[in-house]
Amino acid sequence: MTVDADLPAGVPGIDVPRLADWLAGALPGSGRITAIDLIAGGRSNLTYGLTLDGGRRIVLRRPPLGHVQPTAHDMGREYRVLSALGTGTSVPVPTTLAFCDDEDVIGARFYLMDFVEGRVLRTREDAAEMTVEQARGLSEALARALAAIHTVDLDAAGLADFGRPNGYMERQLKRWGKQWDGSQEAIRATGTVRDLPEYDRLVARLGERLPADAPARLVHGDFRLDNALARLEPEPRIAAVVDWEMSTLGDPLSDLGLTLVYWPEAADAEDELLPVGATITRAPGFATRAEFAARYAELTGFDVAGMDYYVAFACFKLAVILEGIHARYLQKATVGEGFDRIGDAVPVLLSRAHRVLDTGTF
Repeated sequence: MTVDADLPAGVPGIDVPRLADWLAGALPGSGRITAIDLIAGGRSNLTYGLTLDGGRRIVLRRPPLGHVQPTAHDMGREYRVLSALGTGTSVPVPTTLAFCDDEDVIGARFYLMDFVEGRVLRTREDAAEMTVEQARGLSEALARALAAIHTVDLDAAGLADFGRPNGYMERQLKRWGKQWDGSQEAIRATGTVRDLPEYDRLVARLGERLPADAPARLVHGDFRLDNALARLEPEPRIAAVVDWEMSTLGDPLSDLGLTLVYWPEAADAEDELLPVGATITRAPGFATRAEFAARYAELTGFDVAGMDYYVAFACFKLAVILEGIHARYLQKATVGEGFDRIGDAVPVLLSRAHRVLDTGTF
């Protein structure tokens, strides 16, 4: 495969000539790469749109640049779960095309998938032309997508060995604690000092209330509205759920908890809005957090009592993730815009987690 003469070779995170040579064998007959663009929105794995001869669009996913935690960003796992869900399940996902485990091609393992037409809905401005009925329908569609993930037949999908569900929440607490420690080390190496005493207190509280093991379910790990491609016509639906880098087997309520953390309501204070995730759910017509949780319970039959714990845990997990992104920002290893405010969200999340545990409401 060749590269368009006008295409710059210095795309961050992509060795364009090597990629072109690899594509010639992976997707025979696909022609030249005529354009590459970084698809904005992701703060972790990098997503690129590739345009090929004839206007065909495909998508490339690779790990982030710079500080990367040793247990994160496994492209092979992400490719496996997408491939499994694309055959014989009702979970909407893009079609996978090829996987590359040779890090010499672009500097990291990566995979390709088909481009899916759909909108990433994030802001109140995105809701400007939406009706109340469409907002309500989109809430329903997202709840159905999450329920579909959590009710996948693991044996039929070939995912029964995709994780270790026993002790899942306890391991999550330990895993994200290690991620936090690694990020603090990376931050200190930049000469920056972070004073976040509420983190240790939160870890202790979460450890004291660890829930009993739930039956094994597929969990997405970062499920939220703007990790989905939506279509509003002829009726609201989720065209594809994306960003599966943290998927595994575990407690499905951990997914629901994170979705609720990412689901702001109109009454929420402005200073608690996160610099990641969508704010569109503050618009008229969208379900409240309580309504979304109740609808999910109806669709799955799962007991959602005790969601305050899972929401607090999700605040903890997201705080750790954002601290890692903040570390990469301080290392000047981020690609794209908006990273300068990520670190400010961490103490907000820690405070929110304590409030949820104190009040029992989310």
